[in-house]
Amino acid sequence: MDYFPIFLSLKGRKISVIGGGEVACRKVDLLLKADADITVTSPELHPHLERLEQAGKIHWNNDVYQPSVLDHADQVWVTTNNRALNQSIYTDAEARGIWANVVDDRQYCHFITPSIIDRSPIQVAVSSGGASPVLVRFLREKLETQLPQNLSLLADYAGKQRDRIKEHFKTVDERRKFWEIFFRHPQVELANCEHELDEVFTTLLCATAPSGGALYLIETGDDPELLTLKALRLMQQSEFVLFPGEAEDIFVDLCRRDADRAPYDEQSLFNQVEKHLSDGFRVCVLANKVDAEKVFRPLKTLTVAQHIPCL
Repeated sequence: MDYFPIFLSLKGRKISVIGGGEVACRKVDLLLKADADITVTSPELHPHLERLEQAGKIHWNNDVYQPSVLDHADQVWVTTNNRALNQSIYTDAEARGIWANVVDDRQYCHFITPSIIDRSPIQVAVSSGGASPVLVRFLREKLETQLPQNLSLLADYAGKQRDRIKEHFKTVDERRKFWEIFFRHPQVELANCEHELDEVFTTLLCATAPSGGALYLIETGDDPELLTLKALRLMQQSEFVLFPGEAEDIFVDLCRRDADRAPYDEQSLFNQVEKHLSDGFRVCVLANKVDAEKVFRPLKTLTVAQHIPCL
């Protein structure tokens, strides 16, 4: 991992943007969405930035760059077309312990910005670490087609129901299972207002009892793209993942991040599964399709078992 992905709160933070051209316009527009306190340092301003300054949305330091403009900054964005100056600003920022981003010069960046899909409060960020911007744009286009247009509505509504859910379900696991049912409900996918969501929410709240354990027997192969959509969905729902051998692989990585994980051997697998099922977990057992029939045979006697073949 070349860069650690992180979402920063810039609300009220003092951001210094050096340069006043088209590149600065794009960065300032993004920073304004995050409610940053922005000062642009440049002898001249792009007309768009002039309008923002006249509207009181940004501050303008009408001067050439001097290191002193960084003295009270929390973050620096460098957008000039002078490479030597950009590198000098980066050095000044580093000496002050301030994060700096020199646009289009990854070597002189303490952080980089991803491609963003904004469905506030939901945000999706995609980055190649600067290696392939065109590929990132392609991935963003694919993600845009998969994400529902009412995603903002769903996120806002779910946030308002936190106390209501806590009163009804006492454990995190019970709440998680409820939300998984709610978000997959066909009426929720088509909802255009909170009233429509509340109808489904109330109905499910009255009808949904916390479910017990479940067992998903997932075949894997050599290519993770040959996993079915059903397999990926169940892997993401599982609270406990059992995998062969000692080393986690790409298939284990595709399972839910916060799931407990443990290796298994065939002799102890049945007992492991029974224990986790008795604790109410949804258990995912991974096995290469070459060995799957032998590994899964004893587990198929359990009534909660679902076998999902690999393509």
